[in-house]
Amino acid sequence: MREERKAHMDNDDRPIGRVLSRREVLALFGAASAAALAACTPPAATSVAPTAAPPVTVPVFASATSPAAPATAVPATAEAAALPACLVRPAQTEGPYFVDELLNRSDIRSDPAGGAATRAGVPLVLSLRVAQLNGAACTPLAGAQVDVWHCDAQGVYSDVGAAAGQQFLRGYQVSDAAGLVTFTTIYPGWYQGRTAHIHFKIRTDAGLEFTSQLYFDEALNDAVYALAPYSSRGRRTTRNADDGAYRSGGDQLLLALTPIEEGYASTFDIGLQLS
Repeated sequence: MREERKAHMDNDDRPIGRVLSRREVLALFGAASAAALAACTPPAATSVAPTAAPPVTVPVFASATSPAAPATAVPATAEAAALPACLVRPAQTEGPYFVDELLNRSDIRSDPAGGAATRAGVPLVLSLRVAQLNGAACTPLAGAQVDVWHCDAQGVYSDVGAAAGQQFLRGYQVSDAAGLVTFTTIYPGWYQGRTAHIHFKIRTDAGLEFTSQLYFDEALNDAVYALAPYSSRGRRTTRNADDGAYRSGGDQLLLALTPIEEGYASTFDIGLQLS
């Protein structure tokens, strides 16, 4: 299995799924919900302090707070009122680096077998809020398993190649009654052929599986990659516009980041159709 993943190291940008058309979106949400794609606005973030990561100077500028937002859709039920607007997001490739490690944890920065040391990088508190679409209604999806995995500041994935047997920057959480999971991680690095991204997978007891990726504003990528330890990688080779996966709906998967102490926080909302 590891040899197969290694053989596909250059194929992580192969897109799957597709962006819903306007006709499909209108059919999903009904004529009353004319704008079905919604922007997520992160709530006031709380800081999760790193346990062993070195201090960094985090750039703060306007483009780091929120990308351009399309129109919002209004929740249709009282239960949905507790959630932000329902969203429809495109699925994207799992890539060759997913390993079902079964690591139920919120802080994914360290290797469980390697002690308490955390992976160096700009701290990132990432929350995913999962909702279930019922016609035009949007309700929290509790009990879903949400996996997150990504490379470190040097573009290395755990349990692949030279990092085989390690499990840093991987883990899952089960969504609570509000459909929420939260991970403490670092801003991902980059590697040949790919822009900065984070993979996630959502699975339910009913057998639903949804996989996609999250992306970052390019100005923020430039600012973070000018910092150590990212800067030792040199000039990155692939930007959002050049990334095959990003071109397949990545503009709908951009994270809106809020600066917190030495890092960033973001909450990303996604609605899933279960039937």
